[in-house]
Amino acid sequence: MNQRILNLVPDITQEEALMLENFTAELSDDQFRTFASIYNSRRKNPDTILLLTLLGLVVIAGVHRFFLNQIGMGILYVFTAGLCFIGTIVDAVNYKKLTLEFNTAMANEALQMTRSVRNN
Repeated sequence: MNQRILNLVPDITQEEALMLENFTAELSDDQFRTFASIYNSRRKNPDTILLLTLLGLVVIAGVHRFFLNQIGMGILYVFTAGLCFIGTIVDAVNYKKLTLEFNTAMANEALQMTRSVRNN
């Protein structure tokens, strides 16, 4: 694993580190610091997603979907009690995948922002 990723983006999973390594291979150190700053402010922690998913089993289903900017699915989960709790249970099992998908989208946005800063 790349040491600069681990230094500037703490508390990441191995899958996330590999994804970031692919995204940031061509960036200079200054560009990577800019990218890491943007990415750190936008990424979600898998443990938080799991906690919100489990909270959905007890309080309000779909909170984790709102937190992941999936507003439509969040509304659907609220009105169907997490698709009769089955969807919430599936999400509790797949919380790492949900988080990685969200963080990949945020890495794409951060990379685009870094490149736009570099071009200006």
